[in-house]
Amino acid sequence: MTGPTITAIRDLLPDIQQRSPEIENSRRIPPDLVASLKAAGIFRLMAPKSLGGDEIDFPSSAQILSELAKADGAVGWSLMIGCETPQLLALLPEQTFEQLYADGPDVTVGGAFAPKGVAKPVEGGFEASGQWGFASGCEHADYLFGNCVVTDPEAPEQPPELRCMLMPRAEWQILDTWHTSGLRGTGSHDITIDKAFIPAEHSFDLFGGTPCIDRPLFRAPIQQFALHIGAVALGIAEGALEELTAFAIAGKTRLYARSAMADGELFQYRLGHAEADTQAARALLESRVAELWQQAQAGSISPDLQMRVMQTEAWVVEISARVVDACYTAGGGSAIYEASPLQRRLRDIHTLTQHASAQEGVFANAGAKLLGDDTGFGL
Repeated sequence: MTGPTITAIRDLLPDIQQRSPEIENSRRIPPDLVASLKAAGIFRLMAPKSLGGDEIDFPSSAQILSELAKADGAVGWSLMIGCETPQLLALLPEQTFEQLYADGPDVTVGGAFAPKGVAKPVEGGFEASGQWGFASGCEHADYLFGNCVVTDPEAPEQPPELRCMLMPRAEWQILDTWHTSGLRGTGSHDITIDKAFIPAEHSFDLFGGTPCIDRPLFRAPIQQFALHIGAVALGIAEGALEELTAFAIAGKTRLYARSAMADGELFQYRLGHAEADTQAARALLESRVAELWQQAQAGSISPDLQMRVMQTEAWVVEISARVVDACYTAGGGSAIYEASPLQRRLRDIHTLTQHASAQEGVFANAGAKLLGDDTGFGL
């Protein structure tokens, strides 16, 4: 997709890349850069056209997030979370959804999927408490949410359910916990509330809810989120490959080597192999993105594709990590310094690989399905 919003975002890519050390050191996207990205339209990309958004097609969203991650992994990850805001908020009642967008389409949400909170029904809503980790972009989000286990003390025989509780960011406490090896610029701190009241209409079912908008971009939010993660991982890998290539072309010679890095057959092999890996990962990702978008446009997502989506995400993340590892190894001794973008790519990708949706169990579920067992977990 091309258009004024995409063009404006792409115009910011060189500045994002140049500011990577600043983003890393501040452990967040600087407020002025968030403001520039917001003005460019980053947070309205997937908002519905009826509310002033662009409502771009899913393949385009995956591509632009990959490009952002290529410029800076933390920026790609944080903006992925912000861009997905409409898909999350669409799980709210339609009237609430429209109220949240009453002042414009640039609304941003951050939060946590893991059910680390507890809530109980009270008159008009819920009383919730908890502490949630990994709330990426929480410092610049307009709203935050946390997934809760809801139990009713007056009806103990009823099984507990999961519901996300949404409130304005100012009503949460953000704890300075994001001291990590990689993706430091995402500012994924812990967030907490204590006995907060949440109106029922500001809660939603993350995994089992029905979107209030029945259009393709809102029909498979969890599957889209998974492939977006793959797109960010691949962007980090493609950035590492580009940086290594430029490093070699500049005439780097490793210590004790007889020739320049670029002239070494082993280096050329590693570079060529890494490029083939990125091409393969890109081909599968784009194929799966197109398949999911086609089914969303047709009106429903098959259970088989849901499993394949998760398998694709995990594989693309795995291959992306392999590419970054190869680039870091080929980069030589200078790659270990903080000034090297290769070591930052290494830390970023291996932080991303710890995401729950990219673990080995995803492949085990896919293998079990091939053997006729359809009981495995698939989002």
